[in-house]
Parts: sequence; C-alpha cells; structure tokens
Amino acid sequence: MNEALFSEIALYVLLTALIAYMGFIVWDLAKRSKAGRFGTAILFVVLGAGVVGFVIKTILVETMDF
Repeated sequence: MNEALFSEIALYVLLTALIAYMGFIVWDLAKRSKAGRFGTAILFVVLGAGVVGFVIKTILVETMDF
C-alpha cells in the first residue's frame, strides 16, 4: 500500500467518523437545550446542510473530473 492510497482511505474513514461525531454533538446539543422533536429536527436539518453540501461537492468533483 502506497502513501496516496493510505491517505485516501484514511480521509474517507476519518471524515466519516468526524461526521458521525458531529451528529452526536448536534444530538447532545438538542438534548441539553431541551429542544423537543421539532427543535431537534431543525438543528439536524440546518447544521446537517453543511455536511450534505460537502458530500454533494465531493460527488460533483469526482464525476466532473476530466
């Protein structure tokens, strides 16, 4: 395994772990602030939009790579 392959695998694994940890942080924030179901949903939608945007950007860059 060369360094480039290791870096690519580590990026996807660690980035997935970071996104999961950020999801836990949002859930904990909603729980501690007693946001309720609607507030928790809004937190996940608004703060999760950044993650969705990053994933969409990554997919577009990979598909449009010439």
